[in-house]
Amino acid sequence: MTQLRKQIDEAVAAIRTHSSLTPEVAIVLGTGLGAFSQTIEAEATIPFTDIPHFPRTTLAAHAGNLVLGTVAGRNVVAMDGRFHYYEGYSMQEVTIGVRVMRALGAKLLILSNACGGINPKHQKGDILLIEDHINLMGDNPLIGVNDESLGPRFPDMSEPYDRKLIALAQERALALKIPVQLGVYVGVTGPCLETRAEYRFLRAIGADLVGMSTVPEVIVAAQVGLRVLGMSIATDLCLPDALEKADINKIIAAANAAEPHLTRLVKDIVKQL
Repeated sequence: MTQLRKQIDEAVAAIRTHSSLTPEVAIVLGTGLGAFSQTIEAEATIPFTDIPHFPRTTLAAHAGNLVLGTVAGRNVVAMDGRFHYYEGYSMQEVTIGVRVMRALGAKLLILSNACGGINPKHQKGDILLIEDHINLMGDNPLIGVNDESLGPRFPDMSEPYDRKLIALAQERALALKIPVQLGVYVGVTGPCLETRAEYRFLRAIGADLVGMSTVPEVIVAAQVGLRVLGMSIATDLCLPDALEKADINKIIAAANAAEPHLTRLVKDIVKQL
């Protein structure tokens, strides 16, 4: 048994002392979707600090709980908060939650994040469905000894974001009259934001959005066989010729303003699955 497998098994065993629920859907509630946890009919809410091998979230905007319960009659498990590479954790630590939720039984993963918009067609507060990503984080959670029981050594990444789920999200957004767009997400380490020259570079290589999460989780999801739907809120506009100084309070405020729409959309998508 590899060390990683042992850690997953110990985390699952600890969770099972609180709940026997088998989730269909796993959800990672990033910045801008924390209130979604209030829509879950919770059977158990477990602090990350009570789960072996889970890191401790260091961000005030992330509650740091694992919630098991139901949404629209479907069993779900949700990470109310996530872990970031810039917090000083390894890629393996950043992604342990995805592996544990898969081991609990989840088959599908919905991820949310707040990001910077670098496509001039986008506006602050836009909700975007991630159609692909670019990994510029300089690391990969699959580096190291591979446990074949967890997934293949060389997982395919030709469709990391499930096209049928994207189509479903577009359909439900239209029905709810919630505007959504598609975008390519580029993952960077952070925690500083980018320079004007870096924004020009990211746009030139095909990115629409830039953020400091999601990519490692999606790589692991691809390895373990989870279908993925990624959703972003553009909380600030990163246009190099009209760049304003970053204000984290304004970024969080923009995420909070868009949150009710994203929460309504995610709840409806879960209902339709």
